[in-house]
Order: sequence, then C-alpha cells, then structure tokens
Amino acid sequence: MPGPAAAPLSPRPQRRARAAPQERRRRVAPLAAAPPARAGDEPLLRGIFEIGKRSCDVVLSARRLRWSPILPESPTGDSSVALQAQEEIIEMKDVFSVKLKRRRFAGQKKGGTLLGITIFKCLNKEENKLTDCAIHLNNLSEDHCQSWFRHLKEILNGFQNRPKSLKVFVNPSSHKREATHIYYEKVAPLFKLADIKTDVTVTEYEGHALSVLKECELQAFDGVVCVGGDGSVSEVAHGLLLRAQIDAGKDTDYVSKPVRAPVPLGVIPAGTTNILAHTLYGIKHAVTATLHIVMGHIQAVDVCTFSTPSKLLRFGFSAMFGFGARTLAVAEKHRWMPSGQRKDFAFVKTLADLKPEECELSFLPLQILQEDSHEDRKKKERTKKGSKDQWQKIQGHFLNVSIMAIPCLCSMAPRGLAPNTRLNNGSMALIVVQNTSRSEFIKHLKRYTSVKNQFNFPFVETYTVREVKVQPRLKSGPDAKENACLNAEGNYPWNIDGDLMKEASEVHVRVHPQLIDLYGVNTDDLESSQVTCNCI
Repeated sequence: MPGPAAAPLSPRPQRRARAAPQERRRRVAPLAAAPPARAGDEPLLRGIFEIGKRSCDVVLSARRLRWSPILPESPTGDSSVALQAQEEIIEMKDVFSVKLKRRRFAGQKKGGTLLGITIFKCLNKEENKLTDCAIHLNNLSEDHCQSWFRHLKEILNGFQNRPKSLKVFVNPSSHKREATHIYYEKVAPLFKLADIKTDVTVTEYEGHALSVLKECELQAFDGVVCVGGDGSVSEVAHGLLLRAQIDAGKDTDYVSKPVRAPVPLGVIPAGTTNILAHTLYGIKHAVTATLHIVMGHIQAVDVCTFSTPSKLLRFGFSAMFGFGARTLAVAEKHRWMPSGQRKDFAFVKTLADLKPEECELSFLPLQILQEDSHEDRKKKERTKKGSKDQWQKIQGHFLNVSIMAIPCLCSMAPRGLAPNTRLNNGSMALIVVQNTSRSEFIKHLKRYTSVKNQFNFPFVETYTVREVKVQPRLKSGPDAKENACLNAEGNYPWNIDGDLMKEASEVHVRVHPQLIDLYGVNTDDLESSQVTCNCI
C-alpha cells in the first residue's frame, strides 16, 4: 500500500540521470498533454493513491480529477512503456458524493481502520438510464486522506441546485402498491449517500399531500419529491403552486397571473403510465429519476391553469376531454381490479361504447411575429390591441379533445401524445378528434405506438394555442337521459394529468410559461449526452 503523497501543489519531481540497470526504480507516466488551463483547471492537490491495485499519480482541480499509473522505468531507457499508460479523468460535475473508506468489525458503527477515499459518480449507461459507480482511492495516511476529503467536499458543496433537504411524499397505493418499496430500497439509499436530509410523508388518503403542503414549512426544504403515479404527481404539483399563490396573497379562486412555485419538484415513477417521468427522463427508472434529483438537474416547465368561470380547478400539465377522460372514469370505478387488467378493461369498454361529445371549442392561437421591420412592429401592436377578436371557434361532435403543455411521453406513445410540444416554449397543443367510425378511430390510436404521424387523418386537427375554452352542450330530447349517466349532477369527466375531475360548466385552460422547476432534463438533449466511465 503506498504511503503519504507529496504535499499539495508541490512541483513534479525532475527526472534524474539514468541509473545502473540493476537499480529498481519507478516513475510517473507523463500526464497527457492538456490544452491551456481554463478557470478551475489549476491543480489543487497532487498525490499518490492506489486505484485498481495500481499506484497512481492523482491530480485534483476544481473541474476534474485525473490520474495515471506509476510504471517501472525500463532498464533500457525506453519511454514507450510509460506512454502506454492511459490517463483516467472524472469530471467533478459528475461526482455526487465522497466518503472516507474504513474497515470496521461487525457491529462497529464508528471509527475503524482508514483505507482511503471512495468517490461516487453518476454516469449515463444507455437509453437515458443513469446509474452510479464507485471509484476507490486507497491510501493509509489519515492526514493525507483527510486533506483530500476536505477539498473534495468543498468542490461538491459549490455546485448549485443540488438539494440538501427534501420533503418526500410516498403514495403507497400507486400501481401495484410498490411505491413504498421503491422509495426505501432504491431512492432513500442514494439520498443518504448524497447526504440529503429527508422528511417523508406516506399519504393515507386522496388530498393528503395537498393538505400537508398548505401547512408545512416549505422554506426548510430545497425541493419536494413525489413517489407515485401521474395522479399523485399532479396533486403535489398543484399543491406546490397553490401554496405559492397563498404565500403571495393571491385570490386562489381566480389566478390570472400566478407566481412560480417556490422549490423544484422531483418525480419518482411508481405508477402505471408515468407520463411526466417519461417526459423528464426519457425512461421509467427510479434510480435515474433519483440521480437527476441528487445532481440538481433542473428544468423549467410550463404549467396550465384549469378554471371554470367561478373558480380555479387545478394547476396541471395536460388534460383530455372525451375518450381519454371516459376511459379514466371507467378505470376509477374498477379500482378493485389489478392495475394492468383495469387499464385494458377500461380501454376496451370505452371503445365499445364509443360516442362523441357535443361541445364548442374556443381557442386563442399562438401568434409568432418577427420584428424585422417597421411593418412587423405595427402588426404586433395591432395584434395586442385586437387580441380579443382573435379567438377562433369550433363547434361539433368530438371523440376526444387533448390539451397539452408538455410532450407527454410514455411507453405506449414513445414520441409523445403531443410530440410537437416542448417543456417550456410557452404554448399548448390542442388536438381535436372529430366524430368518425370506430375502425378509423382505432387506426388513429394505433399510430401513437409507431413512428407514423398519428395526426395524418382527415378527422384530426391540431393547433398551437395559448388559451382554450371547452363548453359542453347538454343533450336535449331523446338523448337527454345520457346527461344523467355522466354522474349524479350531469357533469362531464376530465382527465387532468391522470386525475379524474368532473365539471358541467365551461373549462378555461391557460398556459403559463416556466411556472415550475422540475428535476430532470430536456429529453431532446438526452441522446447526445451519453457518458462512459471505467469505474474500478
């Protein structure tokens, strides 16, 4: 085992004259030629550690950790042997934890024989999946390791957005009731490894998370995490934004210009569809979601308000009216069934009873004007002055109406339910499916699972909008009995982020740009961010 290393910032030793062949010596392989030093590249420490059973020359800067094996000098003076040593580099931005490594006896919780330092790194393996790996830097010197440990911790503490304290909500009823297991077996150990303190609430009823968020001391946390399905995440996101309006002194019955959520929201997928998790991470993987939170990857995301003329219903990211909402309503009535069977049963039953909704759609299209000339500026001024007159209307019978501020990726729609939408471009996708035959509607649904354009049908219309109003038309005459079938009050079901809501009156949907920060990344950038690592 190598002993203490050279003092910090000590210059590299000069090469001595070649000694007799019988003299046994070792030398440091020359570090690869580096480009001109940038800010953060200046060496902070340099020393010797054993890494992967090889003594290595290790250099630490604020930006990276790099090392090269120390090789025996060739008796013939051939330097090609040393050049074969490959330098290893770790970017410090990919490191999320550092620990002192000790050998302890069974039952011993403190102390123990120091063995060195362990560095934990996040890396992207494949298909957007993140994992963690450990690199062991072995050295028996207490002073040497403590010095390196302090420097490494200082670097990690300097990274912005990495949470130190989190409020966690776990929905034990999500999907196959596996959320609690997912959290304590996969998520909590990584939070502990990253020295993140947590306050955990296991929800006991619908609306539990919302009531806790209204009362808890949010300023004590750096973020909020939800372990559950789309409905659970929707409730927590709504609670965060509602709390922000209350703290800002706004009227929560009517919020025209809401304030941003005070802390970021993290999503750990533990539900059936997990649309928000797929959209943020490109995959349903609890460890990937956890590491995005640990690393402080934050993405600003657009949010919608769903309101009636008299009150705010919900903050949310997407909604469906018609087939998508009726399917969820049937599924909710059969909660006693296993989740997979319930989902298939609801889909088939709603498809068998396929019927259009009669309603009026009013929407305000997104105006994109260039300001390259005086005439364009005049047009923009006229657009602002006449914005009330720009509302467009469609009236008719619709099988489904989707309103989405995010792409809504999932395993059944890998390109997204609204593939032309982005997380934070300040617009919504309005997708209208006119009344058509069941067979044509099924063809449209099948397109979501393929690479073909699901909107390339004469009965499907898409719009990019800022606001939408949906006004259902109650049936009269022989069809009036169908109104009572909707529910006791004759309300229409809405599917808002996988959460069932029922409203009989007009629903007004507005998009609010970048209203909340979510832990995650823009999935458009994921494919080009593959990282490799040779972890020891």
